[in-house]
Amino acid sequence: MQRLLLSAASVALVMAFGLGSANAADKKVLAFVVNGASDFWKIAEAGVKKAQGELPKYDLQFKYPEQAAAAVQQRVMDDLVAAGAAGIMVSSVDPKNQTEQLNKVASQTVLFTTDSDAPQSKRVAYIGSSNTDLGKEAGKMMLKALPNGGKCVGFVGLPGADNARERIEGVKETIKGSKVELVDVRGDEIDQTRAKRNVEDIIAAMPDVSCLVGFYSYNTPRIYEALKEAGKLDKIKIIGFDEDPITLGGVKEGSIVGTVVQQPFEWGYQGMKLMAKYLEGDKSGIPAGGIIIVPGKVIDKSNVDDFMGQMKQMLHK
Repeated sequence: MQRLLLSAASVALVMAFGLGSANAADKKVLAFVVNGASDFWKIAEAGVKKAQGELPKYDLQFKYPEQAAAAVQQRVMDDLVAAGAAGIMVSSVDPKNQTEQLNKVASQTVLFTTDSDAPQSKRVAYIGSSNTDLGKEAGKMMLKALPNGGKCVGFVGLPGADNARERIEGVKETIKGSKVELVDVRGDEIDQTRAKRNVEDIIAAMPDVSCLVGFYSYNTPRIYEALKEAGKLDKIKIIGFDEDPITLGGVKEGSIVGTVVQQPFEWGYQGMKLMAKYLEGDKSGIPAGGIIIVPGKVIDKSNVDDFMGQMKQMLHK
């Protein structure tokens, strides 16, 4: 009798686990694939988690490539497609050279882009910032911080990515004709050790540099650290992008002029919900041209406390 009871219990457990697996398998997978490891993406991940609570029929996944390389990112997407993912949202590492591969993905699943668009690809839509507009805001801060002009150097992870290129173009367009110059931009391939070394090299090679601009989220903290260690934190202006805690702390203490922030939480939250609606046949959220702009804003000493409070609430800290 005991054996029969145990056997019945075992069958019940197997059925329960099998049913759970079947239920999980029934859920369509929507994946958010980033361009490299950075704390910046934790905010987007929080948005995806919020969307998961409102999309119980879907399995929302957040994927970090092992390194910031187009081939590695492509492998992540190929694996998702092979596993039957219904939709992928990606921040393309190298959109110009990835177009063919992205089109291959788009032929097998629904493809959205975010952060760094791939406009020549067959993606359904882009949801993210106007990086040109973000660059223009940074340019305005540079002009205000350097009323008498000066030489500036920028630092960025992936110079070929659309988000980097457009931000740089936005800065150049805004400072054109002024005495403020962007004389160089150093790339680091999202290698933070290299990012800091790039700053150190500029400090040593250009004693007359007046301003350093961090175009990616981690670049500004590396600028801050390098200048602090060199004892030049109060001698060279810092302009940043995004909302790294070190950046916000520097804005609060006055050692960083300001930072241009985006809304990656909304990319994750709105993007996943939009993809789900699209898969269900509701295409009303996709505008002509497929561009959905989530506006950014400038954070300086006047509003940094309020923004930091909003961030804590967003990340449930």
